[in-house]
Order: sequence, then structure tokens, then C-alpha cells
Amino acid sequence: MFNLRKSSSKFYDQNTFDDQFMRDLRRARKSVIIESPFLRTARAERFIPIFHRLKKRGVATLLNTKPLEEHDEIYKLQAQKSLILLQFAGVDVLFTVKHHRKLAIIDKEIIYEGSLNIFSYRDSCEIMRRTTSVLEAEMLMDFIGLNKFMEVR
Repeated sequence: MFNLRKSSSKFYDQNTFDDQFMRDLRRARKSVIIESPFLRTARAERFIPIFHRLKKRGVATLLNTKPLEEHDEIYKLQAQKSLILLQFAGVDVLFTVKHHRKLAIIDKEIIYEGSLNIFSYRDSCEIMRRTTSVLEAEMLMDFIGLNKFMEVR
């Protein structure tokens, strides 16, 4: 049983984020929500094996990103290829106009939020905060309006 009031946080940067995030993804039991407005193929490819395993285990995975039309021509092809790879690996995709949030919610308990684009960062000075809290995860899902997409799971 989770303690709804218990919360813990830790900060990660572009050098420490991937190891912890990948570990959390591999342990996901029910659901994964990732909001990343920008998509680079090299980043998406790193996640494909994990998403295939999550799909086999029945873990619902949702990516919220911005529509292809909002990408610069240079990055549109990268985003399109990334989306094909992610969808083939079992990731459901939601497009939100003028999307710019960078966050993830795993099993409605672990939250990542900050400035790091999960599917696109490279050689940047970014930050992500990892918070473990069922209550805060529920509040965040309500606030950004994604509960309705994950209710049946």
C-alpha cells in the first residue's frame, strides 16, 4: 500500500537522467505517460527495446507531443520517423497544439518534470526532478488533463 502523503524528490541533469529514467521505465507495471514536444530519431531508438517489453507486459504507454506541422522542416522528418518507431513499439500518441511540456508519469506514482526533452535532448544543460508521490502524480494528471486517456488502464 502506498503512503499518499509520502513524497521524495531528486534532481537529474543530462548526464544522470537516462540511467534512472530507463530503470524506472523497465520497472513500470501499469502505465507510462511521456510528454516531449520534440523528437529525434537517435533518442527514440534508445527506448524502442524497452517499449516492446512494456507492450508485451501490457503496460499502457502514451506519448504526448506537438503535431508534425509545428516542427521546423529540418526536424519534421526526424519527428515523423521517431513517431513511426514509437508507435510500432506499442506507444499510443496524442498530439497537442503548441505543446511544450517536458514530463513523464510512471505508474501514477513517479513524476519527472523539468526542462529536458526526453525524446530529443543532446548535449544540453537541462534539469529534471524525479518525485515519487501517488498524490502528486494524480494531481499532475488531473492538471494536464491526461487522466481521461489513462482511466481504463
